[in-house]
Amino acid sequence: MSGVRLIAATDVDNPLLGVHGASAVFGPQKGADPDQVQRLDAALTAFADRVDPRGEIRDTPGAGGAGGLGFGLLLLGGTVESGVRRVLEAVRLAERLSDADLVITGEGSFDSQSLRGKLPHGVASMASEHGVPCVVTAGAVKVGRAEAAAAGITETYSLVESAGSVKAAMGRSADELRSMAADIARRWSR
Repeated sequence: MSGVRLIAATDVDNPLLGVHGASAVFGPQKGADPDQVQRLDAALTAFADRVDPRGEIRDTPGAGGAGGLGFGLLLLGGTVESGVRRVLEAVRLAERLSDADLVITGEGSFDSQSLRGKLPHGVASMASEHGVPCVVTAGAVKVGRAEAAAAGITETYSLVESAGSVKAAMGRSADELRSMAADIARRWSR
């Protein structure tokens, strides 16, 4: 690995193990039931105990990213960096905000994980720094207004809420998205 620079660009700050770790947070998203989550976390713990006996790497923010891939890259001498920061720099968002009236960002499910280093949080933080309102569009919104506001998010829009159900949102997503976009344009136009 001499001469190779490994960078884990991640949008989460989860550690490898525990209540905020890879198994507990991402296992259920991938279909793991509570028993499977416990077994996955135990297996990762056993592995971490062997390769990181002093526990120096497992609690590093981002070590739990991609189901623990961040931990693996750290073991190989890599570093963890904010994937969001890299994306925001690549699209020159700060520069573009200088003459923006509104920022719109989105995610499939806007939940507590969205506020732990994911793109909508990074976009909202930067928009807030520039005094530009930021709205989040999502399939489902599971974050309350106060929590969203504390993260710099002015308003949220839920496709499931506007359609009335997950089934309706999935069945007529194109129409619902057009309607949501028209609603945002009406509410936020000068």
